[in-house]
Order: sequence, then C-alpha cells, then structure tokens
Amino acid sequence: MRPSHIPVLVLLCATTTLSSAIPKPNEAGHKASSDRIHEKDLSEQQHFEDEVHNPEYDHEAFLGEEARTFEDLSPEESKEKLGIIYDKIDKDNDGLVTEDELKEWIRRVQNLYVEKDTDRQWKDYGDIEELDWTDYKKRTYGFGQENEPDSEDESDYKDMIARDKRRWDLADQDRDGKLSKTEFSHFLHPEEADHMRSIVVDETLEDIDKDGNGVIDLEEYIADMWPDQDDEEPDWVKTEREQFSSFRDKNKDGMMDRQEVQDWIIPPDYDHSEAEAKHLVFEADGNRDGKLTKEEVLAKYDLFVGSQATDFGEALTRHDEF
Repeated sequence: MRPSHIPVLVLLCATTTLSSAIPKPNEAGHKASSDRIHEKDLSEQQHFEDEVHNPEYDHEAFLGEEARTFEDLSPEESKEKLGIIYDKIDKDNDGLVTEDELKEWIRRVQNLYVEKDTDRQWKDYGDIEELDWTDYKKRTYGFGQENEPDSEDESDYKDMIARDKRRWDLADQDRDGKLSKTEFSHFLHPEEADHMRSIVVDETLEDIDKDGNGVIDLEEYIADMWPDQDDEEPDWVKTEREQFSSFRDKNKDGMMDRQEVQDWIIPPDYDHSEAEAKHLVFEADGNRDGKLTKEEVLAKYDLFVGSQATDFGEALTRHDEF
C-alpha cells in the first residue's frame, strides 16, 4: 500500500525510561527524517487506493487508536458497542446524529491521543508544575549542561538538541525557559497548535531539502517518500510525480518553496474531521435527510467499525474517556 503523505503524529520526544547512557540518533523516541511531523491526518491508512475506498481509514478516524486494539468481534458484538458510541455522539439525545455532532466526535477521538500521550510523558518527570529544559535534555539525551556529548556522534546530537531547543523556545510562550504541561503538549505535538505550525514547515524543509538550498525539487520530494529506489518505480510514485508538477509546484518553477511546502503539509481551509464526517454521513444516510439514525449507523456498522470495535462498555465504566 502506498505510504501516507500526511502521517499520524510521529513524536520527537523524551524517552520513556530514565537512562544514564546517551541514546543513539533515531532511538529514544527520535524520529527518522522520513517520519516527519505533518499536520495530523485521521489515520495512517490511505483513504482511497487507486480510487478504491479503504474502510480502515474510516475505522481509525472514527475510533482512534482503539481501532487497532479490538478485533475478532462478531457483528453482533460490534453493533452493540457501536450503539454505545452512537449514544455518546448524540449529544442532544434526539435520536439523530448530525454532521456537526459526528465532526465533534472525530475531533475528540483524535485529541484524546494527544492528551493521553502528553499525560504519559509528563508523569515520567514526576510531580512537577513546569519542566526545565535541562531536565528534558538530560532525560532525552542522557546528559545535561555538565555532561555534554564527546562521542563520535557529537555533531548528530548537537543538531538534534538545537532542533529541540528551537521548538522548545517556540512552545515557551511566556518566555520563562520552562514549559507548563500545556506548553509541553505543544512542544510534543506542534501540528496541533496554530502558533507552532511554522516549526512544522521548517522541520519538513530541513528533512527533505538535502542540498540545503531552501526549496524542495522533484527528486528530493520523491526520495523522501520512496527512499529505496533500487526496484522498478511503482505506479504510486509516478502518480506523485504528476501531483508534484500539477499541484505541489504551484508557480511551475520546478520546486516547492516554503509557502508551497506549507500548503502541502498544512492545507489551507481543509478540516480533516469535517471531511470525514461528511463522508460518513454520505455513506450511511439511507434516507438522505443529512442526519444519521442509530439504525442507519448500525446498518453500516462495517463502515464505522467493521470487524473492529472498541471496548467502550468497559472503558466508559473505567474512566468515561469519551
């Protein structure tokens, strides 16, 4: 399957266990250049593959990370749990789910991952109100101000640290040198905060622009998506070449400048949650009234959950996360 061009979040973040050893590049939670942060899409899956609809995209968009956890449920079990979800989406309890209610649900599902990930990593630092840069650097790289790297990988670490520090400073809105939990969330997930999106563009350019001339040419664009070019070029790569020429390179100068890169990874006036809500309503709305009854949703249960469904009955009892 063709790789996603706007992948679900990839973290450039702290390790989950404290270590005195200096981690190697691309370990300890660090991302490879091909795993850049883009604006968060709703799924790592492609929604359409060669014009064929992929239901796994809808499952992940609708269920979030829970979609990958619960398999092997019978249709009856899937429908039962989907009914629980439906009742949660129907905020006004009128027996109809509107496009707006569905859009809000999808946003909550996506935001839940960010919240849970931030909570998990924040707790790793103990009972704190703010996180100091030195503490973050020590935990992430294994050293602090008094223990700088002196290994053969020193330049690699310096580049990583400088990149982290630049993102840290942008997340530090009150300029006190420390990050609150909210600021830390923006640091971990810059695509989720408007004031951080410039860093997403900067990092994307740095990762793909191998010759350092400040723009991305066609071959750099393709090499980032298809790094192993020993085999015959697949059809999806040929399609991407056409996409680059027809849509990415808007001024037709043979390369993407910073604004064109931003339009690519952070599309203006495009809301993933709204687009997915419209798609689900269109597919499941049997009487075409623009709203979904529970019966309509359950009749299309495979669109929403297929053979996968969440353990919302248990989850809601435990913490009512949704």
